[in-house]
Amino acid sequence: MKTLMIVLTVLLVLAIGALLVFVYVVQNVEHPAYESVLLDRDFEVRDYPPLVVAEVRRSGDREQGLRDGFGPLARYIFARERGGEPIAMTAPVQQQAIAADEKIAMTAPVTQSPDGENNWVVRFIMPSALNLEALPTPGNDAVQLRQLPARRVVAVRFSGRTDDALVAEQEQRLRDWMAARALSPLGPPTYAYYNDPFTPGFLRRNEIQLPVKRSALPAG
Repeated sequence: MKTLMIVLTVLLVLAIGALLVFVYVVQNVEHPAYESVLLDRDFEVRDYPPLVVAEVRRSGDREQGLRDGFGPLARYIFARERGGEPIAMTAPVQQQAIAADEKIAMTAPVTQSPDGENNWVVRFIMPSALNLEALPTPGNDAVQLRQLPARRVVAVRFSGRTDDALVAEQEQRLRDWMAARALSPLGPPTYAYYNDPFTPGFLRRNEIQLPVKRSALPAG
């Protein structure tokens, strides 16, 4: 009995330590700045400035596309395939559906390629102190650097592990909230993942964002 109590105490201490590390990491990773136009519980209308990103394109289902896209982006920022210093990690990692031949992902419709597989762009947002000219050239041709234009989005924030069922449920919530306020999306959703795969679901921050006109505001 005494041994069991010691084991349970050690596990509790480790769990608390892991939680504290999680809180520290989340609070010290840079997030892109934005202006909050309207906040309604889990929903928010935001204005983002232009953002510099590194991105790759991948095919497959949503989870496979995210996994395949993460690797080359991580190797880029950690200088595994190029010279120079590592780049600080930021959050969130973004993922968006695109057409196979789409050139401008921000306004692309959600489509499927002829072979039935979804096509995705996966992005890391670069630290705000770095512009395109300051970024090192990728050592992998799959990694592209570009600047996204300033934009207004409507976002829904939620926790949990982002399986397809949860993502579909939250995306429908977002679309329903927008429809009730006469807001029309301009393009496909962007999925934003703020945490690593080892973070417990209840501690995770996830978002789905839909772009709207810069002048769009909720009706009423």
